[in-house]
Amino acid sequence: MTEFKELENLERLDFSIGSIYFNEHYVITNFKEGINIDHQSYKEVGLFIKSYYNGKDFGYIANRENSNSINLKDASFFNDAFPNLKAYAIVVYNTFTIRIFEIEYHFFHQNRQTIKVLNEAIDWVKYKLQ
Repeated sequence: MTEFKELENLERLDFSIGSIYFNEHYVITNFKEGINIDHQSYKEVGLFIKSYYNGKDFGYIANRENSNSINLKDASFFNDAFPNLKAYAIVVYNTFTIRIFEIEYHFFHQNRQTIKVLNEAIDWVKYKLQ
Protein backbone atom coordinates (compact mmCIF):
# COMPACT_ATOMS: atom_id res chain seq x y z
CA MET A 1 0.00 0.00 0.00
CA THR A 2 1.09 3.54 -0.63
CA GLU A 3 3.11 4.89 2.27
CA PHE A 4 1.32 7.31 4.52
CA LYS A 5 2.19 9.26 7.63
CA GLU A 6 0.07 7.47 10.22
CA LEU A 7 0.94 3.87 9.42
CA GLU A 8 2.36 3.30 12.89
CA ASN A 9 -1.02 4.21 14.43
CA LEU A 10 -2.96 1.66 12.40
CA GLU A 11 -3.58 -2.01 12.85
CA ARG A 12 -3.85 -4.28 9.81
CA LEU A 13 -6.05 -7.25 9.03
CA ASP A 14 -6.03 -9.29 5.83
CA PHE A 15 -9.19 -10.68 4.29
CA SER A 16 -9.83 -12.64 1.11
CA ILE A 17 -10.73 -9.43 -0.77
CA GLY A 18 -7.82 -7.36 0.53
CA SER A 19 -6.45 -5.61 3.58
CA ILE A 20 -7.92 -3.12 5.99
CA TYR A 21 -6.03 -0.71 8.21
CA PHE A 22 -7.83 0.77 11.16
CA ASN A 23 -7.67 2.76 14.35
CA GLU A 24 -10.29 4.15 16.70
CA HIS A 25 -11.36 6.87 14.23
CA TYR A 26 -11.23 5.45 10.70
CA VAL A 27 -10.68 2.42 8.52
CA ILE A 28 -8.74 2.27 5.25
CA THR A 29 -9.54 -0.45 2.75
CA ASN A 30 -7.10 -1.59 0.11
CA PHE A 31 -8.81 -4.26 -1.97
CA LYS A 32 -7.05 -6.61 -4.36
CA GLU A 33 -6.86 -6.05 -8.10
CA GLY A 34 -9.97 -7.15 -9.99
CA ILE A 35 -12.16 -7.83 -6.94
CA ASN A 36 -15.91 -7.35 -7.38
CA ILE A 37 -17.22 -6.05 -4.08
CA ASP A 38 -20.74 -7.11 -3.31
CA HIS A 39 -22.74 -7.94 -0.20
CA GLN A 40 -21.34 -11.48 -0.02
CA SER A 41 -17.65 -10.71 -0.67
CA TYR A 42 -17.74 -7.76 1.75
CA LYS A 43 -19.57 -9.60 4.52
CA GLU A 44 -16.54 -10.57 6.62
CA VAL A 45 -14.99 -7.08 6.35
CA GLY A 46 -18.34 -5.46 7.12
CA LEU A 47 -18.92 -7.59 10.20
CA PHE A 48 -15.48 -6.71 11.53
CA ILE A 49 -16.03 -2.97 10.97
CA LYS A 50 -19.48 -3.07 12.55
CA SER A 51 -18.14 -4.95 15.58
CA TYR A 52 -15.00 -2.83 15.94
CA TYR A 53 -16.76 0.56 15.87
CA ASN A 54 -19.85 -0.79 17.66
CA GLY A 55 -22.06 2.26 17.08
CA LYS A 56 -19.23 4.81 17.46
CA ASP A 57 -18.88 7.39 14.67
CA PHE A 58 -16.06 6.59 12.24
CA GLY A 59 -14.65 7.46 8.84
CA TYR A 60 -13.97 5.19 5.88
CA ILE A 61 -11.20 5.62 3.33
CA ALA A 62 -11.31 3.49 0.20
CA ASN A 63 -7.76 3.49 -1.11
CA ARG A 64 -8.32 2.53 -4.74
CA GLU A 65 -4.78 1.73 -5.75
CA ASN A 66 -6.08 -1.34 -7.53
CA SER A 67 -8.87 -1.58 -10.04
CA ASN A 68 -11.98 -3.18 -8.57
CA SER A 69 -15.71 -2.78 -8.81
CA ILE A 70 -18.70 -2.40 -6.53
CA ASN A 71 -21.95 -4.16 -7.33
CA LEU A 72 -24.30 -1.18 -7.37
CA LYS A 73 -27.33 -3.46 -6.85
CA ASP A 74 -26.00 -3.87 -3.29
CA ALA A 75 -25.80 -0.12 -2.62
CA SER A 76 -28.76 -0.21 -0.26
CA PHE A 77 -26.97 -2.82 1.87
CA PHE A 78 -23.89 -0.62 2.11
CA ASN A 79 -26.01 2.48 2.84
CA ASP A 80 -27.86 0.75 5.68
CA ALA A 81 -24.97 -1.23 7.14
CA PHE A 82 -23.13 1.65 8.83
CA PRO A 83 -25.41 4.40 10.19
CA ASN A 84 -22.43 5.66 12.24
CA LEU A 85 -20.27 6.23 9.13
CA LYS A 86 -19.79 10.00 9.05
CA ALA A 87 -17.22 10.51 6.27
CA TYR A 88 -16.28 8.40 3.26
CA ALA A 89 -13.16 9.37 1.29
CA ILE A 90 -12.16 7.64 -1.91
CA VAL A 91 -8.52 7.98 -2.87
CA VAL A 92 -8.28 8.00 -6.65
CA TYR A 93 -5.16 7.50 -8.71
CA ASN A 94 -6.42 7.99 -12.26
CA THR A 95 -9.20 9.50 -14.35
CA PHE A 96 -10.96 6.15 -14.76
CA THR A 97 -11.39 5.80 -10.99
CA ILE A 98 -12.77 9.34 -10.80
CA ARG A 99 -15.37 8.46 -13.45
CA ILE A 100 -16.37 5.34 -11.51
CA PHE A 101 -16.82 7.47 -8.38
CA GLU A 102 -19.08 9.84 -10.29
CA ILE A 103 -21.37 6.92 -11.15
CA GLU A 104 -21.24 5.41 -7.66
CA TYR A 105 -22.00 8.79 -6.09
CA HIS A 106 -25.63 8.53 -7.22
CA PHE A 107 -26.15 5.25 -5.37
CA PHE A 108 -24.63 5.95 -1.96
CA HIS A 109 -25.83 8.28 0.79
CA GLN A 110 -22.71 8.86 2.86
CA ASN A 111 -20.80 12.13 2.98
CA ARG A 112 -18.40 11.17 0.17
CA GLN A 113 -15.38 12.92 -1.26
CA THR A 114 -12.76 12.02 -3.87
CA ILE A 115 -9.20 12.84 -2.92
CA LYS A 116 -5.98 12.17 -4.81
CA VAL A 117 -3.56 11.73 -1.88
CA LEU A 118 -4.01 9.27 0.96
CA ASN A 119 -2.66 11.64 3.62
CA GLU A 120 -5.18 14.27 2.53
CA ALA A 121 -7.98 11.71 2.76
CA ILE A 122 -6.94 10.92 6.33
CA ASP A 123 -6.93 14.63 7.19
CA TRP A 124 -10.36 15.16 5.56
CA VAL A 125 -11.93 12.24 7.44
CA LYS A 126 -10.46 13.40 10.75
CA TYR A 127 -11.80 16.92 10.11
CA LYS A 128 -15.29 15.58 9.35
CA LEU A 129 -15.27 13.54 12.55
CA GLN A 130 -14.64 16.61 14.75
